[in-house]
Amino acid sequence: MSKLCKQAQAGTLESSDILIMLAPAEPGTGIAIELISPAINQYGEHIEKLIAAIIKDHGIQDVIIQANDKGALDCTIDARVKTAIARALA
Repeated sequence: MSKLCKQAQAGTLESSDILIMLAPAEPGTGIAIELISPAINQYGEHIEKLIAAIIKDHGIQDVIIQANDKGALDCTIDARVKTAIARALA
């Protein structure tokens, strides 16, 4: 189990990218994802599940995530979430 030490972010608001912001949450609160995306009706659930899966793979249980999507592909979302996690754990 990993615990975030501080807030961190990765990505940009440029087209085809996603801005991920992570913040530590109180123990027992779980994973909270706030997603903003122009394609939220088509891909919102998929994006949230992808972000949650990456967070869980890193053993993080309590985190607040703000994601501002600008049409990012899964590989971009994966890279941005992993980078934000690395920065938050440092």
